[in-house]
Amino acid sequence: MRYFLILLSLTLFPACNQKTETVQGKWIKGTEQEKLEIIENQFRGFDNTMVETGYRYQELFWAGQDENWEYADYQLEKIQKAIENGLERRPKRSKSAKHFLDVTLPEMKKALAKRDTAVFNRNFQVLTNSCISCHAMERVPFFTVKTPTERQSPIRR
Repeated sequence: MRYFLILLSLTLFPACNQKTETVQGKWIKGTEQEKLEIIENQFRGFDNTMVETGYRYQELFWAGQDENWEYADYQLEKIQKAIENGLERRPKRSKSAKHFLDVTLPEMKKALAKRDTAVFNRNFQVLTNSCISCHAMERVPFFTVKTPTERQSPIRR
């Protein structure tokens, strides 16, 4: 009976007995340099950075409204990391991001340490204005940033 079950499993489930294929080399083709360029292209420029930053901006706002200061700290750290990573890909954006990284984010960090919603809201408006200013410097003033009005995330305190 035991041998019958083994034989049956080999017959019915042949995929389970095959070696797992590696992904390496399946969609990234070309020379090593061409492969690096393909990977670079997948990371793209600053647009993905802004998508992540926009999401985390909203989460930061709602964390402050909920007085979930640990989550707010987390989102602020992730905003900084996203911007820094984006600048590695697009260093020409460094000049417009400098004030945001050197002044705006540290000031927001100080505001979060106070654990006060009124202080948070004032600093969040400064952060928003800094986003708007950066977009203007990058010649995309039509990327208007406003304080969130509706939650998209299920994370609540």
